[in-house]
Amino acid sequence: MRLRSTRIPEDAVHHPVFARFYARMSVAAETRAGLAAVRSELLADLSGRVIEIGAGNGLNFAHYPPAVSEVVAIEPERSLRQLAVRAAVRAGIPADVVPGTAEALPVKSEAFDGAVASLVLCTVRDVERSLAELVRVLRPGGELRFFEHVRADDRAMAATQWALDRTVWPLVTGGCHTGRDTLAAIERAGFVVEAYRRVRMPEWGVRLPTSACVLGTARRPSVVH
Repeated sequence: MRLRSTRIPEDAVHHPVFARFYARMSVAAETRAGLAAVRSELLADLSGRVIEIGAGNGLNFAHYPPAVSEVVAIEPERSLRQLAVRAAVRAGIPADVVPGTAEALPVKSEAFDGAVASLVLCTVRDVERSLAELVRVLRPGGELRFFEHVRADDRAMAATQWALDRTVWPLVTGGCHTGRDTLAAIERAGFVVEAYRRVRMPEWGVRLPTSACVLGTARRPSVVH
């Protein structure tokens, strides 16, 4: 496929220390926090050409169904991108792992049947621009699968998220924000949210600022206003 030209450098995002920590922690969370089951639910019944933003170390790859003909996985962090390439080979899926950012996807408009945003919209620098890019690259009627950290329902935890997001948390977690209202942002971007449910991660144990998540499906309308 032909990639769209972009001025974003290959290493626009560079968090080598956090990337190494994330690679180890995320693998452990697959079973200990129940993330593997969530990934399977997230990607169930997808088909055709799919773009995944912020692919990380490629843990979603093992869960793509056979009806997916191609995955274009965008990952801006070099070391995570290298791990994602290896994960694609192990999973045996037709995946192309390329550098880029969610705010400037290096692909043609209306080129994909589906898009996946998995624990990435909490980290992007510009949520609105990233979602606008997903609208652009999806064909009319294409669907967005999302699994994201969101603002907690109760005031005490939401206040904790607010304080962390404005101080140390993004600095030590590669830019992550725990309390973004991602569901509302998806709707503002023009997507029609078809179904979603609140998810607590991990499902048991101590509640963390990152525990509140949302898992769902949205669709790009046939006509975008």
